[in-house]
Amino acid sequence: MSTPTVLLVHGAFADGSSWSKVAAHLREAGIDSRTVANPLRGLSFDGEYVASVVAQTPGDVVLVGHSYGGPVITYAGSSAENVKGLVYVASFGLDTGMSVQDSTAGFPDSELASSLQPWTFPGSELPEFTIQQDKYRSAFAADVTDEEAVFGAANQRPAATVALGEPLAVEPAWKRLPSWWVLSGADNAINPDSQRAAAARVGASVTELDGGSHSIAVSRSREVADVIIAAVRAVS
Repeated sequence: MSTPTVLLVHGAFADGSSWSKVAAHLREAGIDSRTVANPLRGLSFDGEYVASVVAQTPGDVVLVGHSYGGPVITYAGSSAENVKGLVYVASFGLDTGMSVQDSTAGFPDSELASSLQPWTFPGSELPEFTIQQDKYRSAFAADVTDEEAVFGAANQRPAATVALGEPLAVEPAWKRLPSWWVLSGADNAINPDSQRAAAARVGASVTELDGGSHSIAVSRSREVADVIIAAVRAVS
C-alpha cells in the first residue's frame, strides 16, 4: 500500500506558510504533503473547495486542519473515500448542526474574541475579520519568535463572518475515520478546555503540548509533525 499524501489546511488569520516547518519534517520522513489555500468564506464553501482538492489528489489522503481548518476537514472528508485519517491541530470539533461558535459556547471567552478587527469586502453586508496587529502575538502566537510573530501578523488571511457562524451541514468525517488531536495547552485563541471537550466528542487520540500557543504548527512543528507521521503510518 502506498503512503498517503498529507493535505495541510490552515485556519483563519493564517495562510499556507504556517505549515512550512511541518512540511519540512514530513519531507524528511519521506511523506509527501501539500498546503491547501483555505478560502475562509464559509464552512460549506470551504469544505467543498477542500473536498475538490481531495478528489483531484491521487491515492489515499490524510487531512490535517489547524484551528478553523479542523471543521473544514471535518466537512471535506465526510464523503471522500480516499481520505483515511484526520489530524486536528489546536482546533474545533464539530458535529452536525454545530458551528465554531457553538464549539466554544459555555467556556470562558478567549483573548482572541476581543482582538479582532472587522473589514468590509465586496459582495457581503457582513464583515470579514483579521487580528489587530498589536494583539496578534499575545492572542495567537505567544510562543513563536519575534520575527515569526511579525511575519504572521502581516500575512493574515481574513475570515468571513459566516465562516465562524455557519453550522456543519454534513455527517462529520470523524464518525467514520480515525482521528488524532494535537492540543495547545496555553492557547489564547481557542480555550484549551473547549479543545479537550471537542477532542472527546470526536473520539480523537490526543497529544497535549503544555505551554503551546495557538500557533503550535510554527512553535512546536516537530511535535506536530510527529503526530501526523504517526497518523500516516497508522493508516498506511
